[in-house]
Amino acid sequence: MRMNRAMTVRAATAAPANASHRRAAMLLALAGFACLSVGDGLVKSMAGQWPGSAISALRYVFGLIGLGIAIAATQGRAGFACPRPWLQFGRGAAVAVATLGFFLGVQVMPLADSTAIQFTSPILTALLSALLLREHAGRAVWVATVIAFAGVLIVLRPNLLALGPAALLPVGAALGMAFLMIFNRMAAGGASAIQMQFLGACFATPILILAAAVGELSGAARFHVAWPDWTVMLRCAVVAVTGTVSHLLIYLATTRASAATIAPMAYIQIVVALLIGALAFGDLPDPVTVGGVALIICAGLWLFRGQSEPMVEGTPD
Repeated sequence: MRMNRAMTVRAATAAPANASHRRAAMLLALAGFACLSVGDGLVKSMAGQWPGSAISALRYVFGLIGLGIAIAATQGRAGFACPRPWLQFGRGAAVAVATLGFFLGVQVMPLADSTAIQFTSPILTALLSALLLREHAGRAVWVATVIAFAGVLIVLRPNLLALGPAALLPVGAALGMAFLMIFNRMAAGGASAIQMQFLGACFATPILILAAAVGELSGAARFHVAWPDWTVMLRCAVVAVTGTVSHLLIYLATTRASAATIAPMAYIQIVVALLIGALAFGDLPDPVTVGGVALIICAGLWLFRGQSEPMVEGTPD
């Protein structure tokens, strides 16, 4: 009887603590995901001032330097080891494709549209897991896929007619992010979280620099890499900082609550993107586009509900 009473007291005191941890985790995740959209807004603000290919390259140069300093300070020489280099190359290539597609897309499309399309990456990850890793794809995956891509078609509707194939850039970004999640799963446990970010940046940075150089050599005016204004360089540095801080906040959130609690917080990105787009760029979505965004959100929530370990993703800042 005394033991049962003690267990009841412990359970009663643990419940508020668990609830407090969940609230803290949700707030951390909200701040992290919102911060990602702030960085995306800065990228869009540079449209016409510097090409997205150059912005993505400089952002990763800044990020690589910052991560390198952090690893040197916390792990020393051991932190610069590169386990399974070909897999790390795959991770770097995937994040380079995701970043390049998103940064180029956000410069020609409304911010909220690009962000919404990016949220198809968990569904693409689930499909690729079934195809490449032979993981079971349940009913939730297929239902979410159909709903999400119906939403994508609705969101792309005006942009595809106006921009042509360039409107598909966020779809390519989502596919790159999906491959990154697959490669991350294959590389899990091979190094610390910060070391994995550094290794991804090591391989992504030269790929992005090469992409910027190819764009310059193409002769196309929109890819011309002139020496940037200092404000452009400053904004690229801020995007690197916001991206790093965002991922740190999201990581801290996952240490306090389950992925199922954290994952839905990612949709704050779309809300923040809508606000930034409307207030800073005058991009007011029509009701049909809002309906498409709602379908993508519903698809993601359906997937989170149907999976035992939902994936927490955001834009590739």
